[in-house]
Amino acid sequence: MAIDRFNGGTTPPAVARPGVLSLNIREKAALHAAYMPFLRGGGIFIPTNRAYQLGEEVFMLLSLMDDPQRIAVQGKVVWVTPEGVQGNRTQGIGVQFTNDDTGAAARATIERILGETMASNRPTHTM
Repeated sequence: MAIDRFNGGTTPPAVARPGVLSLNIREKAALHAAYMPFLRGGGIFIPTNRAYQLGEEVFMLLSLMDDPQRIAVQGKVVWVTPEGVQGNRTQGIGVQFTNDDTGAAARATIERILGETMASNRPTHTM
């Protein structure tokens, strides 16, 4: 799974604005490991070593499988896995999709791709 993150510039903006994350998932197993269906409206785990705070707003550009169309969706950080956590978990954040059309579309697209895989008991990045 390739992860690209950019936050546009080195100086903090005068007005708080959501961080921008780009996530590229090319395999169904990686999507299953990242998807967070237990969140209302769905969400996704994004490996990152940047520090985020719970409740922080982020904007994501998701590239899933071989689809050339990227999914643009906003969300808020609801899960943080810090560096060095027990059990060798991947460091990163869980982002809950916004409760709007773009969040619903992101969830529907991910669940369509995962299909029956969603019922799998394979471990994920969060549970």
